[in-house]
Amino acid sequence: MMVLVGAMPPLFHVGLLLILSYLGGQVARVFKAPKVMGYLVMGMLLSPSVLGVLHERQVKEEFVVITYLALFIIAFSIGGSLEISKLKRLGKHILWITFTQAFGAFFLTTTALSAYFLFFHCRGDPWGCFWTVSFPPALVIGAICAATAPAATLAIVHEYRAKGPLTTTLLGVVALDDGLTIFLFAFAMAMAQSFIHLEALTFQSFFLAPALSLLVSLCIGGLMGIGIRALCRHVRTREALLGVMLGSIFLTGGLAETLHAHALLTNMMMGFVVVNYVRHHDDLFMVVEGIEEPLFGMFFALAGAHLDLTRFQSAGMLALVITLGRFAGKLMGSRVGARMSGAPEAVRKYLGPALLPTAGVTVGLVLEAGGAFGRSRLSEIMVNGVLGSVILNECLTPFLVRYSLKKSGEASA
Repeated sequence: MMVLVGAMPPLFHVGLLLILSYLGGQVARVFKAPKVMGYLVMGMLLSPSVLGVLHERQVKEEFVVITYLALFIIAFSIGGSLEISKLKRLGKHILWITFTQAFGAFFLTTTALSAYFLFFHCRGDPWGCFWTVSFPPALVIGAICAATAPAATLAIVHEYRAKGPLTTTLLGVVALDDGLTIFLFAFAMAMAQSFIHLEALTFQSFFLAPALSLLVSLCIGGLMGIGIRALCRHVRTREALLGVMLGSIFLTGGLAETLHAHALLTNMMMGFVVVNYVRHHDDLFMVVEGIEEPLFGMFFALAGAHLDLTRFQSAGMLALVITLGRFAGKLMGSRVGARMSGAPEAVRKYLGPALLPTAGVTVGLVLEAGGAFGRSRLSEIMVNGVLGSVILNECLTPFLVRYSLKKSGEASA
């Protein structure tokens, strides 16, 4: 039966994803879990490593457009949460917490992995092996672990209709976090390559290239936001407005990919411009939010289908070290940043657990890093360890985000 289902055409599986992800979300609600958890579990069940309803080519190639569409819309929505009036009240807190939690995760994960590799993988010539073989992947994985998954965070915020200082701070940190993570990743990759090949770092590879890429991303998003402002004056119906908004979001992401900029950052910037400089911007975001739930369902089901449960056999301990190092860095860093900036009590107490989800950006960056290192032991260590940690993370963190929103009193559903 499963073989027959697996042989059906792609549109059959798209329909199956829509229906089964919806059912997974409803089952999760019965057990008082976030719907994201139901989507993920349903995807894991359908994956090539469990029931095999979806085959590997579909998950990694044929349906990748669904993943991109969802990520672009998520990035746009997160940018739309950054209203200048709110940022003026909480901007200092958001900036401090963004830097402290990201660098906390980067530093503690890198340190934990360095110790793990030194004691378990560098025998005979520990220090010589460490600097050329073990430290480079530890540095790159540490940078990747600075990211927080915007998709899971936004889906849970919308599901529980959360509003308040904690929610605004959370979405602000998540929005800035991806840009900072991309910069950290570029820095770590340049450092790692220099250690592996025993080369000196250059100013261009270390700073100029990452900074230029971020600047291009912000410019594309800003210009597209200005374009929406001009175009939407002539749109009269809700249906037409949906077409214009989706077209703008996908066009922006595609343009960023073409120019080797960061598609998520461009759409975040576009959302920021729209929410702050377009009249009646609420109507624009409402039409986009109307299609978010089915898209979220398919996105998270596909994320679950990407995760190969057999990876725990080869990367279980490494995944645990990555997860614990990242959790400790995020929790300690967010608390330190909140205290230093004088953030409200709810932010100091409950923001940390809400910053723990990781998925899409993390998976994308580790696959990019694996490709840069080629088919080597370094590549295998990084990819298997990070994907294993993502499995652990996605099983735990949706409940932690819900806990933070409810304990802060900002969840209204």
